[in-house]
This record gives sequence, C-alpha cells and structure tokens, in this order.
Amino acid sequence: MSQFTVLPDDDTISATVAALEAHGFGVEVVDDLEAARKAVLARIPHGARVWRNQSITLDEIGVSADVDAAGGPYESVRLQVTAENYASRQMKELAAAPDYALGSVHAVTTDGELLIGSASGSQFATLAWGADRVVLVAGLHKVVPDLPTAHRRVREHSLPLEDRRAREAYGQNSRLNKVMEIYGEMPGRIHLVLIRQIVGF
Repeated sequence: MSQFTVLPDDDTISATVAALEAHGFGVEVVDDLEAARKAVLARIPHGARVWRNQSITLDEIGVSADVDAAGGPYESVRLQVTAENYASRQMKELAAAPDYALGSVHAVTTDGELLIGSASGSQFATLAWGADRVVLVAGLHKVVPDLPTAHRRVREHSLPLEDRRAREAYGQNSRLNKVMEIYGEMPGRIHLVLIRQIVGF
C-alpha cells in the first residue's frame, strides 16, 4: 500500500481539523460517501448558481450528478456551458463568479494547508476568489505532514492516476503544469468535507 493511500489516525485527523479551522476554513469530517454527499448538498441553497470543477471525488460521492441534473434544484453553470457550446472566452466569463464552486484537493497538510494540481489551472480563479462560497471534498488519505510531501503526493500519486484517466477518457495524457496552494481564507468562504474513506486521487 502506498503511503498516499493510508488513512490517518484519529489524533492526526483532530490536529489537522484544528489547523484548518485556525486558518479560516470550515471543516466537517464524515464517515462515508453518502454522508459526504448530504453534507455538500446541505450547504447549497436551491436556486444557487453552481460551478462544479471536474473531480473524481465529486463523481464518486454522487454530487456531480445531483448538481448537473437537468431540471434539478440548482442552476448548473457547467450545464449551461455544455448546452450552449460556448467559446473559450465566454466559458471563462460564465464560470468565473458563481454563487458556489465545488471541487476537491490533492493534498491537505496537518498544518492546515491545501494543495491542488492542474494541467490547465482552469479551476484556480474560481476557487481563489471568483466564487462567493467554495465547498471542497476530499478523502482523509490525502492528509500529509507538510507541503513538500503534498507536492510529492501530486507528482507521484495523483498525476499517474489522472494521466491514466485522461488517456482513457480523452485519448491524451495529463500534465502537472500548475499548482495552487491555499494557506488560509476569510472565515465562512471555504468549507471542507473530509471523508474517512479512500475516494478520488
């Protein structure tokens, strides 16, 4: 078993949650995928404009299908982009400032920092500033001791898995071109749902 697929003990989880909260993040720890799905949806009011970043974790907990359901309770920005076949500039403008942005992270340090890797960086602006509220979901196996280990996790664990997925889904390789590190946030804007299971990359 890889060091990057091991769930932390309760003391490590408690210390990580405390560090995240000290940095301004809201945090809740749930036991399974269904509990994670309910926790995410409970934070999004009906009628909200929601941008969903591409995320295996969101797919696996069922939130992607919930948010993008045609005729559902949310205004899915991703559905709008897909339906209208927007050009790149229009896609950027539409996705830049939703009410809520949903996504995941590739690593969470025990010091309360978040790290996200990306080929394009398309999710960064929305997460960093554009969205009014952000909900991020991650399995607790993504907890690592520090930022150097977080970078190793992205390169050595997440990237090979995403590369395989990209080749199967799109017929092309993935790349780690950009990395976003979030050290803190104004309280109330970013909420993390951490799952006591291995889910996502």
